[in-house]
Amino acid sequence: MSRISPLIPNSSSPPNSRRRLSRRNVDGVLLLDKATGITSNAALSRVKRLFHAAKAGHTGTLDPLASGLLPICFGSATRFAQFLLDADKRYTATIRFGVSTTTLDAEGDVVATRPVTFARSHLEATLVRFTGTMRQVPPAHSALKFEGRPHYEYARRGIDIPRPPREVMIHALTLVAWQAPDAIVDVHCSKGTYVRTLASDIGAVLGCGAHLAALRRTASGGFDIANAVSLEALQAMGEREREAHVAPARVLVAHLPALGLAPPVAARFRHGEAVAASGFRDGAAAVFEGDALIGVAEVSQQVAMPRRTIPTQDDRVLNSAES
Repeated sequence: MSRISPLIPNSSSPPNSRRRLSRRNVDGVLLLDKATGITSNAALSRVKRLFHAAKAGHTGTLDPLASGLLPICFGSATRFAQFLLDADKRYTATIRFGVSTTTLDAEGDVVATRPVTFARSHLEATLVRFTGTMRQVPPAHSALKFEGRPHYEYARRGIDIPRPPREVMIHALTLVAWQAPDAIVDVHCSKGTYVRTLASDIGAVLGCGAHLAALRRTASGGFDIANAVSLEALQAMGEREREAHVAPARVLVAHLPALGLAPPVAARFRHGEAVAASGFRDGAAAVFEGDALIGVAEVSQQVAMPRRTIPTQDDRVLNSAES
């Protein structure tokens, strides 16, 4: 007798039923090593299908040109994705000097070429000048929105739009290798930093122009590319091996102080009530009931106000039935 997986419905099921049965609740975080040539949303869709996940989202877009760390949050972990979106990032960037492009990266048209004559010492000194807090103008070809449309749509039509500078923090720029006209630079920066704008600005100061030839994200928050897995590797795995790569949602809030609540108090917190947080400083705190993460609170004057909460299994069943 053949066995039918509960994830695969009978072919006679109506289409809507088939769609519901093919998905399941998956909770946690997967560290994906995204390849070049694929969008972050396309990578997310493929991962979501592999896990038959009902809900998933990524935490910080990587352009098709870029590769590297793309954390994928499943289920309840999506409620804490903002912590990764707001976290510092690290990249390995290849900057090609002497060539400027329309998009500030390798995908654009060349608009100018100049000789590269500076010495390594001059480059290292210039990198130091670009560390610290700075105001950065977003590139014309970006996904930022103006009047409901992404910037790149205006740029493709040759329309100039306001692009106010944004404050970013460059913690460190370390020259890894230099073989003219290419420099490999380790970039440690805040959220919202455009590395291609950084490359172009450095090239402008050095007098020859530059563009971003390649980019690889190596870290995000407390996560490192060394612990990531590729799409190809995931596709080759069995279901159990694949699921072993999903870490629990609590890893997203491991940097926060932990507030433990007894069951009756935890129930009140889940339903939106503020609870006592004696001895806690003001700021965010991860809230637990036993070993289970149940949410994140904002603590003020030793009172914890729910900021994000994880629904119980009963809540999920009820919401599913109501939908």
